[in-house]
Amino acid sequence: MANLKAIRRRIKSVQATQKITRAMRLVAAAKVRRAQLRVQAARPFTTRVVKLLREVVRDTAAIDLQELPLLHRRPVHNVGLIVLSSDRGLCGSYNTTAFRVVLERIQQLEKEGKKPHLILVGLKAVAFFKHVKVEKLKTYTLLPAIPTVEEAKLIADQAAEMYVSGKLDAVEVIGTQFISMLRSNVVNTKFLPIDLPAAEEHHPLEPQMLFEPSIQEVLELQLLPKYIENVIFQALLDASASELAARMNAMTNASNNARDLISALTLVYNKARQASITQELLEIVGGAEALKG
Repeated sequence: MANLKAIRRRIKSVQATQKITRAMRLVAAAKVRRAQLRVQAARPFTTRVVKLLREVVRDTAAIDLQELPLLHRRPVHNVGLIVLSSDRGLCGSYNTTAFRVVLERIQQLEKEGKKPHLILVGLKAVAFFKHVKVEKLKTYTLLPAIPTVEEAKLIADQAAEMYVSGKLDAVEVIGTQFISMLRSNVVNTKFLPIDLPAAEEHHPLEPQMLFEPSIQEVLELQLLPKYIENVIFQALLDASASELAARMNAMTNASNNARDLISALTLVYNKARQASITQELLEIVGGAEALKG
């Protein structure tokens, strides 16, 4: 009987866990759809900003571009890695897959004689890299669940400041790109210095653009800040949607596993209960026979 009680307690415990995982799956499913729409809505704007920047840089004289610090290229000795992770767990391998790519990139940079530095976004990244012997320049935790332009601007501006000051010679963003509800890829995006188009892409017959007050000021005060801000904003949106999709899939798998475990435990419970009933009947029959004898 004690064994039956233990099995019943186990079944009730798994059922309680299943209720939680089902609720979390429903919440994640409701949020991931909105996150997917945000990603899809932001991509055309980001693509247009990148295209406009390349067109402007392509049609600008090299001597004018030299005055823009975000376009300066120098020998790379210090590389900053912006690592995007989540503040919460229960999202499957979402974080560990990205961290594995970061560790591989750190090892690659060290083999090349370059010094890696980390800019961590999310509590999970802070906890994971706490004991990794790499300098942490900045940490951003407990950010809004829905990425905003303000937080993207904060991260982008501080990374750009470290690049302009010479503390970093290059900056990369390692995050998860959202592809679909069932698929996402960890990507390493080159953030700074900004890649310039090749010289042969110039088409002199295209309509000319006029800038006021000057092309240098438009680039420095408007277009370049908007570009770096939107690169980070798009990465945060992709990471948020990927996290929610991973959590939804993880909770779906957990709910299914709980269902299978409940079925298996119920079968074991029924077998044990049947055996107990059979044993009691045998004892009653044996006792009756003993009284007759």
